[in-house]
Amino acid sequence: MTGAMPSIELVAFDADDTLWHNETYFRFTEERFCELLAPYAVADHLSERLLATERRNVALYGYGAKGFMLSLIETALDITDHRVPGETIAEILRLGREILAQPVEVLDGARAAIDALHGRFRLAVITKGDLIHQESKAARSGLADAFELIEVVSEKDEPTYARIFAKLGVEPERVCMVGNSVKSDVLPALALGARAVHVPYAVTWAMEHADAPEPAHPRFAHIASLHDLAAVVDRWDRAVRF
Repeated sequence: MTGAMPSIELVAFDADDTLWHNETYFRFTEERFCELLAPYAVADHLSERLLATERRNVALYGYGAKGFMLSLIETALDITDHRVPGETIAEILRLGREILAQPVEVLDGARAAIDALHGRFRLAVITKGDLIHQESKAARSGLADAFELIEVVSEKDEPTYARIFAKLGVEPERVCMVGNSVKSDVLPALALGARAVHVPYAVTWAMEHADAPEPAHPRFAHIASLHDLAAVVDRWDRAVRF
């Protein structure tokens, strides 16, 4: 198919590990958890058991630090045959609260990208996670005022994106979705007809690994950092042919 793509109206961002650091805090907590449970199992086994527990629980608890805490506690109980000391459970809870209290560290290039796009395009955030925690991080990031919508969702799939685009009154073909996850940010957006930009983070949670590599697609772009985002959006907005 040939022809010009429609101009971009909305640029939507993922939040965690796209606009601000997140996964590194969870990785540190998992490492500490493995140290706490070292008398009962080796770290690799603990990580495997934890991931299996998270996969099983995500439909019940959703994404975010609170669900992660519950999965940590459940894994500790399972690994120790319910003999885990109360002091260890207390430490797991403390580590979870520490995640919730972490200062928001905006990623390099995020503020510059938003400043370059704000006023020229509609901006929104579409992110998974705990509602209270994500709203708090958005407020503390200093970026929230640039977005007309900050939507915290239980899953990022085609129906979810379609619902949000309809809520905003914008056709998918006029949307550019930006995020660090090929699975959650890129593939569903492309499937709907939107454009998608992948900006990888240093570490990726196992449940965000895509079964397929980055797509070779005219509506897809890979950038090293958000410093490069405005140039990609501008190029597409000049009616790139496909």
